[in-house]
Amino acid sequence: MLITIDHVLSKEQVRAFRNELDAAQWNDGAATAGTLAKNVKRNEQIDDASELCVRLGQQILRSLAQSPQFISAALPRTIYPPKFNRYAGGGTYGAHVDSALMYLPGSHQQMRTDVSATLFLAEPDEYEGGELEVEGPFGVQAVKLEAGDMVLYPSTSLHRVTPVTRGARVASFFWIESLVADEGERALLFDLDRSVQQLTPSMQPDDPRLVQLTGVYHNLLRRWART
Repeated sequence: MLITIDHVLSKEQVRAFRNELDAAQWNDGAATAGTLAKNVKRNEQIDDASELCVRLGQQILRSLAQSPQFISAALPRTIYPPKFNRYAGGGTYGAHVDSALMYLPGSHQQMRTDVSATLFLAEPDEYEGGELEVEGPFGVQAVKLEAGDMVLYPSTSLHRVTPVTRGARVASFFWIESLVADEGERALLFDLDRSVQQLTPSMQPDDPRLVQLTGVYHNLLRRWART
């Protein structure tokens, strides 16, 4: 399931991010790629341990903590600290699947990657190409969002970034270990939660139908969640 979340960052926040990111030192992204990915990865990244990366990443996480849609869709248990990349001058990332397990920076703690996230930090008209293409059961979906908007998609998906032939595509990306590992179960919970939220304004809080539906949601979450 591919889910877009609008306005994770405001336009003002995006401008502030870009002022700093555009002046930052960018390194060859292949340096952080695995053995196979090195052959298909052509982009630039900011040092994950840099003060800038850590500070901007924390700002993104604070914004996401205030997003009910993100919490509902991802049901986050652990979030890998956001990273930043840039594609320009033909930069691309060929078809690949994200690593299943990752070590959190500076620790021996491993996390499972269930959900991948890309937060766009460049407006679509700033660059040509650079679509995130995600393969799913209904074919390939191409994603190119407004700056400040984010897409979530299963980390199990084969995906790629098409070549950027003009301008620069700047984004943040990271991964989430969900409380509910199974993609199908997570999708059902998200749809059910959306239905509850849509019904709530038109019903009394103690309406038995609403209470029952909410109970079903929490009992399924209780059954499927792994803390």
